[in-house]
Amino acid sequence: MNAMVKRRVHVAAAAIISADGSEVLLARRPSNVDHGGLWEFPGGKLAPYETGLEALKRELHEELGVEIRRAQPLIRIHHEYPDKHILLDVWQVHDFAGEPFGREGQAVRWVPMGELFGYPFPAANVPILRAVMLPTEYLITGEEEDETVFLTRLERALTEDRVRLVQLRAKTLDRGDYLSRAEQALALCRRHGARLVLNGEPELLEGVDADGIHLTSERLMSLDRRPLSEGKWLSASTHDREQLVQAHRIGCDFVTLSPLRTTPSHPEVAPIGWHDFQQLVEHAGMPVFALGGMTRFDANHARAVGAQGIASIRDFWK
Repeated sequence: MNAMVKRRVHVAAAAIISADGSEVLLARRPSNVDHGGLWEFPGGKLAPYETGLEALKRELHEELGVEIRRAQPLIRIHHEYPDKHILLDVWQVHDFAGEPFGREGQAVRWVPMGELFGYPFPAANVPILRAVMLPTEYLITGEEEDETVFLTRLERALTEDRVRLVQLRAKTLDRGDYLSRAEQALALCRRHGARLVLNGEPELLEGVDADGIHLTSERLMSLDRRPLSEGKWLSASTHDREQLVQAHRIGCDFVTLSPLRTTPSHPEVAPIGWHDFQQLVEHAGMPVFALGGMTRFDANHARAVGAQGIASIRDFWK
């Protein structure tokens, strides 16, 4: 007997973020539908022949009484439920007209970013929460021997480029010097409202209470479970589908995928290219930053093919 063929459901959803970036709009599902009473990002199923954006515009007008003026792809999530396969096509709404309210009697609420994980969501929504909370630009620090130069460059990136996610990469430093630099980097990041993840072993967080850990691809592939608590961010370097699958399996919150283009540091490595990058990201199940020859001017292109944004050393480290 053939296995039961699951229903395939394509849903467009909106991450509507307040003008100051501090809150996101949520809607509560009616009690008489699947996952009733849980919170979600507003939206609904695509009608025949609709694109994701067309469906989103229709649904938000019907459900919330608002008109989308400007929106951008955020993330696409494939999720398996026992009876169906759901594709969540999520868009970040940058500009809209009208004051949202529950036109169909549903509860809607502006929720502070820091409180999102306190709300119950359907399982498929969890990666969306991470994407909503992450910026589009991710700085990986350059190797600097001089501490003053390092701090000057980091502060410039935080103030002038307004970078809000930083990975401290310093392979040439021993553990003691790395932790010392991490303390200073963390203080700077805290001052500017940025997150700092440390490139190395999870045990580094015992010395510096940073926001998370970034794993090398080698370390990623050696793990059989998530090495951090859910209260910290876990990211990893990935280069192919196998590593993306592993990152999803152990519960990484986001990853870099590289090299998208040929880079001066690794000219011998064949680039992924935008087409294959998009194919890999489609089923990643988590936010993915494009890395390798990226500049801030590539951020919109990266978003258009499913990425969270871009990661870079050279474009921010000046």
